[in-house]
Amino acid sequence: MSGEDLKLPFYGKVTIFLVGLIALLAILYIAKSIIIPLVFAIIIAIVLHPVVNFLVRIKINRVLAIVLTMLLTFLVIAAFGAVLFSQASRFGESWPILVEKFTSLLNQNIADAADYFNKDPQKIHDWITKTQGEIINVSTAAIGQTIVLLGNGLVILLLIPFYIFMILFYQPIILEFIRRLSGSNYQSHVKELVSQIKTVIQRYLVGLIIEAILMAAMNTAALLILGIEYAFILGILAALLNVIPYIGGIIAVAMPMMVALVTKPSPWYVFYVLAAYYIIQLIDNHYIVPYIVASKIKINALFSVIVVLAGNALWGIPGMFLSMPLLAIIKLICDHIEPLKPWGFLLGDSMPSILKIKRIFKKSDIND
Repeated sequence: MSGEDLKLPFYGKVTIFLVGLIALLAILYIAKSIIIPLVFAIIIAIVLHPVVNFLVRIKINRVLAIVLTMLLTFLVIAAFGAVLFSQASRFGESWPILVEKFTSLLNQNIADAADYFNKDPQKIHDWITKTQGEIINVSTAAIGQTIVLLGNGLVILLLIPFYIFMILFYQPIILEFIRRLSGSNYQSHVKELVSQIKTVIQRYLVGLIIEAILMAAMNTAALLILGIEYAFILGILAALLNVIPYIGGIIAVAMPMMVALVTKPSPWYVFYVLAAYYIIQLIDNHYIVPYIVASKIKINALFSVIVVLAGNALWGIPGMFLSMPLLAIIKLICDHIEPLKPWGFLLGDSMPSILKIKRIFKKSDIND
């Protein structure tokens, strides 16, 4: 059988690609309880790897170096978690009061509008009462879902440290496996790709941590200056949500605007909060992200939003946080494999010249 007999038509390649993609997504969804903690562990292990290597170079036993690195990381996360939990508890206790105040304010405004437009206010009042009951029911259901999520999260939190330790300990075996799997002809190429993936993940996540700290400080300072209640928890939550491209920023500004509307006497505070967050977002986009989040991988806005929504549909909230690092790795792999380079270009943000594209199409029309 000749090589030409093995070539598939275009529709055959598309069919195989779609079947493979559906099978992959099904596996990722079904096995998410195993894959999610493993992916988190791999990413965290890549970030912690330089610290472990440093301790090993100063003659500390490898196992002890891994334990010390993980212990230090746990202490930092625990301290941050304690502050966040204390603020979140205070905010959670006040949530029913905020809902009641917001509903009363909405009730009054809609009733005034009904009088102005000569509408029956009773129907609107009935609808508001029904909506308020639904909000309370949703909040109660959300608490139950949160308890379930916390239970699942506890299992994941127990698995991740175990995975991190094993990945860091068996790192030489993993790297040797990748080297042998790649074959002698591609070892240097694969080694360069693995090195770039490590560099991208380390720079991306360390940059995100620094960005989150700066954003939390600016958000909290702005809310404190405006006198908005729960400034610390709202500022920290906004910084964490900012990790989710585009969508997170919208949710982050909506919460303090709602709190300002309910707790402040003047509705102008809503616009003050919006203006403050807009200025902070400009600082983030023009100064913090380009100079601090020093990732070599640039993903265009279209696929950033698509991958965040797909990550949420596939893995929920963890998927939203993991979507961008995984997409950066996929783009890096596409950029290094010749048949996949068009896909890497599609994911990137390098905009080609319109005039150049027009010339190419004109030449194609002439040749035809």
